[in-house]
Amino acid sequence: MKFKYLLSVIALIAVTKSAFAQYSQDVIRYSTFQPGSTSRVKAIGNAGTAIGGDLSSIGGNPAGLGFFTKSELSITPEFDGSKVSAGYLNQTSNASKSNLNLNNASWVFYNRLNTPTGQDKTKGWLSINFGFGYNRTNDYGENIYAAGKNNTSSITDYYANLANSSGLTDGSLQSWAYNQNLIDQYGTVANPTYQSNALTGGSQLNSITRSGGQSEFDISMGANYSNKLYLGIGLALTDMQYNVTNNFNEIGVASVLENNVAVNRNYNSTYSQSQMSKGSGVNVKFGVIYKPVESIRIGAVITSPTYYSVDDSYNEGLSSSFSNSLSYANGPANYPLTYSFTTPFKASGGIAIFIKQFGFISGDVEYVNYSSTHLSDNDNYDSSFDNGNIKSLYRDAINTHVGAEARLGWGVFLRGGYGVQGSPLKQNGSSTQTVTGGLGYHFGSYYVDATYAHLTGSQSLTPYTAGNVTPTINLNKTNDNVYLTFGYRY
Repeated sequence: MKFKYLLSVIALIAVTKSAFAQYSQDVIRYSTFQPGSTSRVKAIGNAGTAIGGDLSSIGGNPAGLGFFTKSELSITPEFDGSKVSAGYLNQTSNASKSNLNLNNASWVFYNRLNTPTGQDKTKGWLSINFGFGYNRTNDYGENIYAAGKNNTSSITDYYANLANSSGLTDGSLQSWAYNQNLIDQYGTVANPTYQSNALTGGSQLNSITRSGGQSEFDISMGANYSNKLYLGIGLALTDMQYNVTNNFNEIGVASVLENNVAVNRNYNSTYSQSQMSKGSGVNVKFGVIYKPVESIRIGAVITSPTYYSVDDSYNEGLSSSFSNSLSYANGPANYPLTYSFTTPFKASGGIAIFIKQFGFISGDVEYVNYSSTHLSDNDNYDSSFDNGNIKSLYRDAINTHVGAEARLGWGVFLRGGYGVQGSPLKQNGSSTQTVTGGLGYHFGSYYVDATYAHLTGSQSLTPYTAGNVTPTINLNKTNDNVYLTFGYRY
């Protein structure tokens, strides 16, 4: 099976510094989704496990549906703004990207249960409510731009290393590099040794464009027992699309043979890669919220592994031109694969403390074991290499969320929150931090909520491997997102 040489980034989280693993990087990326939510819950740092009574319960903790005493619907569009600062070879480059998306659309139907005549109407099973929702759970949109002058290595060193380790297999990247005079054989016929023809000091440019995201359609049910215990269950039908184009360009001087004489020629070479992945899956959620006293709510939700099927199409090509007017082009070669995998099991717990009619504070903790992500074998794919990478490179992570809401009067609410998403990496990982704030205004049966979220994170990428002179791209990432919810109760 053809190796994928694609660089890999998870939203704001690094996947691995050795960027030439296979599908293990992709499935970890697809496992970092978060529950979709309304602007209100986003404003409190997504600390919504124990809140209840918010439309976010449809895709979050379905037990929260039991708190509804009216039917309700809302829609939440979003603006996502990504900025990436890349430090490479003592130079800093910046790139940005923005998107408009539908983040959440939800509808809850209130269904009060009949209470027998003479029975206390506050005891027993009081209601079973049903919810339907759309949630965007991940966004991959970003641009990365890194450039500099490399005085210690060339990507052609990487091609030479491939040739030395795997030979010049027809149609391989290293055979293309050999045929394009980027590398040559410097050993004997019996013991060939391949080396780069490039001189150090070439100018390098790596540009990456990513798009796509994950979403899910949720069908949930929540029940209320004696206004004390709330139970819920939900089914999520998930959808994923991930697209990336990655071009690595190098301009420099190479020593090439012309009529058996070594001549220095300027060259311009680009290694291009692209990936298009689409998938769908399913998971279930089980939730509970309990009120030991009226002012305290304790919640928990378990999310099963998501069972995904993915159609992946990976392409690569290599083109080069020299100042002697020779030019070459190979590819794009296409390597399609359909595979399946399961994401990790997730468990979340939270507590919310309500201060009479003045507001509340809330906190959540979520556990995810990324090393339990698992790819399945099929007739065209042996998953042992990737599953081994998952076990050796990734670990369990803790995600934390805290937030608060204050009722200011006149139908106005002030909200704020903070969240930390733990890195899945065992080494060299970086967490993602989110600071949020928002306002809400309720008037009659209608409400409008607005939220601003600022996310920060960092990571390191290797554009290619070249032993102890492997270059590193250091990325600092920020996302500035705005959410606006319009809702109606009836």
